[in-house]
Amino acid sequence: MTFFDVLSLLAGLVFFLFGMNTMSDGLEKAAGSKLEIILKKMTSNVFISIIMGALITAVIQSSSATTVMLVGLVNSGLMAFENSIGVIFGANIGTTITAWFLSLVGVESNSFFIQMVKPQNFAPILAVIGIAFIMMSKNDKRKIVGTIFVGFTVLIYGMDIMSGSVSGLADSQGFQELLLKFNNPIIGILIGAVVTAVIQSSSASVGILQALSLTGSITYTMAVPIILGQNIGTCATGLISCIGAGSNAKRVSFTHTIINVIGSLIFMPVFLLVNSAMGSYFDENFVNPASIAVIHTIFNVTTVVLLAPFTKLLGKLAHKVIKDKKTYEEHKKAVVYLDERLFRSPTVAVMECDNYTSQMAIVAKVTILKALNLVFDYNKEDAGIIKENEGVLDTYEDELGTYLVKLSAESLSGNDARTVSRMLHTIGDFERLGDHALNLKKVAQEIYEKKIEFSESAQKEITTLIEAITEIVVMTTKVYEKNDLELAARVEPLEQVIDRLASEIKSHHINRLQSGDCTIELGFVLSDLLTNCERISDHCSNIAVAVIEAQNDSFDTHNYLNKIKYNNEEFKEIFEEYNGKYDLHK
Repeated sequence: MTFFDVLSLLAGLVFFLFGMNTMSDGLEKAAGSKLEIILKKMTSNVFISIIMGALITAVIQSSSATTVMLVGLVNSGLMAFENSIGVIFGANIGTTITAWFLSLVGVESNSFFIQMVKPQNFAPILAVIGIAFIMMSKNDKRKIVGTIFVGFTVLIYGMDIMSGSVSGLADSQGFQELLLKFNNPIIGILIGAVVTAVIQSSSASVGILQALSLTGSITYTMAVPIILGQNIGTCATGLISCIGAGSNAKRVSFTHTIINVIGSLIFMPVFLLVNSAMGSYFDENFVNPASIAVIHTIFNVTTVVLLAPFTKLLGKLAHKVIKDKKTYEEHKKAVVYLDERLFRSPTVAVMECDNYTSQMAIVAKVTILKALNLVFDYNKEDAGIIKENEGVLDTYEDELGTYLVKLSAESLSGNDARTVSRMLHTIGDFERLGDHALNLKKVAQEIYEKKIEFSESAQKEITTLIEAITEIVVMTTKVYEKNDLELAARVEPLEQVIDRLASEIKSHHINRLQSGDCTIELGFVLSDLLTNCERISDHCSNIAVAVIEAQNDSFDTHNYLNKIKYNNEEFKEIFEEYNGKYDLHK
């Protein structure tokens, strides 16, 4: 093997790892929020969890990514540790799919159709389609598909380059002597574990072994221990990711590791006994890419079959080895608990932030509605809830804002980037709703303590205003939760009506003041009430506009409002509808 062969091997390895990483990221983005939805719906039914874990890992082509996702979800309290064990079993099975794809590289036949099955032959077609999608399409989904196709092609050609560069090793005396050392199972397991831990991908290390197998120099006795070591080495990613995590998250990584270690401890002696019974058959026969895929699959499936019935025992073992540092009740006190480990799967992180922002919207709605009810029916219990919720909304904004800024620096799909922008533009408004609810609580408290009584006409006008504010707040919350663009278009017309209501009520108050039907003290209270109601409707408008503009990758609120207010028949119709509904003269 010459110096240039070594360079070629390194180039092939770089292309292979880059292609695998690119393809895996693309597949994960394509799967999108479905990954999180499926994982969070995992139950204690081990069989279902195994199937789902296998499917998820087969889709994203990385058991390491699945494990890190589990660590993040469990650490955030979004998934029970016990429910993650079945997914881990499934991930070990799902990760074998890559080896089967790569095994097609060694297919030999003169048939055109069989030749086209070889990835090296059909990959160029995928590459052309992929680059066309990336360069010419404006559709995010097509761009992601294009990235997957190009990543797959780079991966395949990387493996092809590696295979070509090591082809001369079959006749190398030094290589043959080196391989003799791999006849020691312990050394084989260690090499497989270390290489996989370094590159953090069992699929990649298995692919490298498949490329080396094309030299025709690697026996089953050499390959089996390396494959077992690769399955142990892939646990390194999960173990690294759980550093600084909670007890349950650490149990996820521990369980992943102990499953593969126990599987290796069972599989290796059985393999040696079978080899001995067959007259050292595996010492003399050489592996190829397909047989490596078979061994990889048999090991993982056998391990799952043997250990799945003992899922509860594995859970108890994890609890015994890793003691609780923080009780579940203490953990639940956290308003927001977003784990940066989810950055490994940005789409999942984005969806979790969106879930929290929706919760924030609901808290803001409940707080405003309670504050409005206090105006004519003050009670200390609701007043206490409003004050508490205002602090909760502050926490939401602080935690989400910090997390979202960091998340926005990750590689996000177009849709995810729009969702992050929408959240960054709305969490401040939801927080401000809490501030105005607190202000309304203070106004209501002043009315109650000073026994202030509005005139009958003023009470009627304020009731109409409160009804309008209630509708706009409920509508805005629904707009954000459902991402309802049609409903969002109704918020601004209602906001304009609320501005008109506040202006009319102020005008009527001045008339009553001049006629002696109202006092100056009551006027101060009314002014505070109207100001906060106007501000609430303004923030609702901001939220609705952010939801609409997020779809256009634009957040020019001023330009949008000017565009819809003037010469827009639909806006005028909705405005007149609400104008009639909330008419003070009815």
